[in-house]
Amino acid sequence: MDIEQFFELLLKELEVNTSLQNLYQFLKDKKSFYFRKAYFIQRLEYVKNNIAIQDASIWDCGCGYGTTGIFLALNGYNVYGTTVEYYYDHIPARFEYWSKFGDISSFRVNYQNLFDPPFYKENFDYVITQDVLHHLEPNDQSLQILRDSLKDKGTLIVCEENGNNLINNFKLFLRRGNKRIIDIYDEKLNKQMKLGNENIQSLVSWKIKFGKAGMVIDEKSIEYIRLYPPFFFRKYNYKRLLERESRIWKKNKTAREFLFFGINFTAGKAF
Repeated sequence: MDIEQFFELLLKELEVNTSLQNLYQFLKDKKSFYFRKAYFIQRLEYVKNNIAIQDASIWDCGCGYGTTGIFLALNGYNVYGTTVEYYYDHIPARFEYWSKFGDISSFRVNYQNLFDPPFYKENFDYVITQDVLHHLEPNDQSLQILRDSLKDKGTLIVCEENGNNLINNFKLFLRRGNKRIIDIYDEKLNKQMKLGNENIQSLVSWKIKFGKAGMVIDEKSIEYIRLYPPFFFRKYNYKRLLERESRIWKKNKTAREFLFFGINFTAGKAF
């Protein structure tokens, strides 16, 4: 199933499964529809384009509602998803919907904290983290677990917020100040856990952290996304805007460091 077809089916799912609408606000805010669509497709394309092994074993760490895992399962991949979000209770209804369009039995999901066993020693060809790394705490231990879960030539696929973005940093400071790490209580697991409170990082910061964890970021994999605000996006121009954004971040260091909201990259073990 290609991404456009998957997106159209997702829109139909939102009409019947209203619990998804707060996360995927495609139906609620028509003014930002093409901005949200562009971002959704862009990230899913990045994940898909960085999975080169057809029979790969994949861990979607922090899988949320399981959207990426469902898409990959429909395309024949074996995916294991873990989450500690309330989204978990809504996943069975999603399986019921998507099973009408293909075999998704290769996608399994578990409610599991990263630090609880079982630990996945060299189990996976790919580990996916989408808007997840800045929530994992203690961060250094989290990165070590992710590294150890990869096979020797495995790849960590990362979609993150750009920690240098001036606008996002200002908004986050107003919301949480400098309280970047908080304690939460998980009622399902009956335990206290630490959580990164939108503790977003710059690419330079991630390179340092990854290096300490025994990983290296692939320079060729880096891409910055989301420059133009939602009101720029229309049906007739959103693909051109994405192409323009791609040209801008490659040529303008200041823009990519401080004006782009998102960043994608892959990393592997350093030997």
